[in-house]
Amino acid sequence: MATVTFERVRKDFGGLTVVHDFDLEVADGELVVLVGGSGSGKSTTLRMLAGLEEVTSGAIRIGDRDVTHLPPRDRDVAMVFQDYALYPHLTVRDNISLGLRLRKIAPAEIARRVAWAADVLGLGELLDRKPKQLSGGQRQRVAMGRAMVREPAVFLFDEPLSNLDAQLRGQMRGQIAGLQRRLGTTTLYVTHDQVEAMTLADRLVILDGGRIQQIGAPLAVYQRPVNRFVAGFIGTPPMNFVDGPLAGLGGASWGIRPEDVVLVPAGTPDALAAEVALVELLGAHAHLHLDAGGQRLIAVVPGGDAPPKGTAVHVRLDPARAHRFDGAGTRMEG
Repeated sequence: MATVTFERVRKDFGGLTVVHDFDLEVADGELVVLVGGSGSGKSTTLRMLAGLEEVTSGAIRIGDRDVTHLPPRDRDVAMVFQDYALYPHLTVRDNISLGLRLRKIAPAEIARRVAWAADVLGLGELLDRKPKQLSGGQRQRVAMGRAMVREPAVFLFDEPLSNLDAQLRGQMRGQIAGLQRRLGTTTLYVTHDQVEAMTLADRLVILDGGRIQQIGAPLAVYQRPVNRFVAGFIGTPPMNFVDGPLAGLGGASWGIRPEDVVLVPAGTPDALAAEVALVELLGAHAHLHLDAGGQRLIAVVPGGDAPPKGTAVHVRLDPARAHRFDGAGTRMEG
């Protein structure tokens, strides 16, 4: 196992810098998720660690080795891609074992590792099938098995669940998290899906425009976002932002989570009159889209308590649960 260290890593494409002075240390056995929107630099950062993109400046270390300029095969990493990258003419067994055979590993050792990965991932009955005979989730497990048998120092996942449907993504998230904790392998995982990031990560790295915005445990980032970007990116549904005086919150820019927008009876002190513009029923919960005198708000309520569209309601925004931001978008304490 190994630590992973980025030291002021920068990546330029032509005259455009897409990753700016990236500094990060990933502990041995830690699962760190890089999350951000399209163009945030997350996949480029992962590819620099894998050796698939050259570093413009800075250094990358795995353990005590400087791997900045090493070829991919010498970095002791294994990568799982979004498109699985399986060979269609090979069986599951041969797809999993191909890298080992190319490295001239002894056949008995290859058989042991393939059997182990198949047992861990539930692929035992699929070893003689071709990829076209597998579901999307099964193909993803084969790709994970191919990475596992290499017994690398570091696992890299680049949007591995993006091609799966919502239910299967949920199942595979659990499998990846359980597998990583079972193996204890240092892991960097890239996604644009903040729900995926929150459920998997020991720590999050939130990126925007090629710059790190915040690093921290998922709950800490959710509860104490350092700026308006992070506050709006992390959380489903997203944070409400209120610019200007509203319901006793004063004249600054404020953010409040939808779960902290509470329906209250008319006449409640500091209550704000609103109208239900849209109701999203999600089973146990509902998202109410409210029009509060031109200010749009989202509230989360129990599904059975959701008033219909067009209903006049009153809500209270708890100042103690609100986040205040300065003119530059930085979260203010107190």
